[in-house]
Amino acid sequence: MQAKAEASFKRKEIQARDATKAMAEYTAGQSAERAKTERLKALRMAKEAADAKAKAEAPPKAEKVKKAKKKG
Repeated sequence: MQAKAEASFKRKEIQARDATKAMAEYTAGQSAERAKTERLKALRMAKEAADAKAKAEAPPKAEKVKKAKKKG
């Protein structure tokens, strides 16, 4: 009976340790994902700002004028 209780206790100890380890890995993964998302967002915003600046500084395009067809 005591051996069964000890085995149960050891099993629960291992499960608790594994749960702590799994939670730490999960938290680290979430943190890394947030950091990556923030970095990519900053890159996207910088690119959009550069594109907007380039568009504002570019000379305006000349509008194409369609020629009227002659009837003849």
